Amino acid sequence: MKRIFDFIMLIAGAALIAASFNLFLMPHHLLSGGVSGLSLVTNYLTHWNPSILYFAYNLPLIIWGWFVLGKRFIGYSLLSVVATTYFISVFPVKAVANEPLLSAVFGGTLVGIGSGISLRVGGSSGGFDIIGSIVTRYRDFSISNILVGMNAAVIVTHGYLSNEWELALYSMVSIFTTGKVIGTIYINHYKVTVFIITRNKEALINKLLVLPHGVTVIKTTGAFTDIEKDMLMTVTTRYELTELKRVIRENDPKAFVNIVETAGVIGNFRRPKNR
Repeated sequence: MKRIFDFIMLIAGAALIAASFNLFLMPHHLLSGGVSGLSLVTNYLTHWNPSILYFAYNLPLIIWGWFVLGKRFIGYSLLSVVATTYFISVFPVKAVANEPLLSAVFGGTLVGIGSGISLRVGGSSGGFDIIGSIVTRYRDFSISNILVGMNAAVIVTHGYLSNEWELALYSMVSIFTTGKVIGTIYINHYKVTVFIITRNKEALINKLLVLPHGVTVIKTTGAFTDIEKDMLMTVTTRYELTELKRVIRENDPKAFVNIVETAGVIGNFRRPKNR
C-alpha cells in the first residue's frame, strides 16, 4: 500500500509540474530553471517538442543517479519524468493568467509543490533534483539552495542568449518561488538523531553503514526485563530518514526506535567516502 501511495503522489506531482509548464510558463515564454528550463529554452529557440526534450535531457542524469543514489530513488524519479513527459504532451498550452508576474508566481509554486512531493516520497522530478540530491548526499547543503543557484544560471544564460531580460527577471521570480516551496515541503536539511534498540545488531549495522553517516553502538539493559540489548545511535537527515526506517523494518521489525530533533552537529556529519 505504501508503494502504491508513493506512485500516486509521484504521478500527481508530475501532473502539477506539467500544468505549470503548459498553463503558466510556456504561454509567456517563462522558464522554471533546471532541465525543464533547458527544455523550454531549446523549445523557444528551435520549436522542438518540449516533452521529448525534457526526457532527453533527463536521461543521462537518471543513468548517473542510478549508480550514485540507488535503484529505488532513480526508479521513482524515472516514473516522475515519464509521467511529466506524458502530461506535457497531453495538456493544452493555454495561458490561465494574462499577467506574466502572476504566471511566474503560480507557475513556480506548482513546480515547487510537484518537485517537493516527489522528493518527500523518496524520489525526485528528475533533472537538477538528481544533481542536488547527489550533492547533499556528500555535503551538508540545503537542496533548495542548490537548485536555486543552478536554476539561476540557466535563467541568466537564457537572458544573455535571447536578450529578453524582462522575461528572464520574471523567470527568476518563478525559480525563487519554486525554491522556497521545495524548502518548505522537503525539509531534508533538518537533522534527527535516531536511537535503535535491537537484538539484531550485526544485520542492522551492515545495512546502516551503507548510508553516509556513522553509527555508535551502546550496550543497554531493560529495567523491566533485565535483558541486555544493543542500542545503535546515528544522526541523519529527514530525507534519509525514510530509507533508514525501511532498513530497520526489513532487518528488525521488533526494534524499538526513538527519533528526536537535532539542534546542531559538530564534527564529521558525513563519513569520508573512502572509509
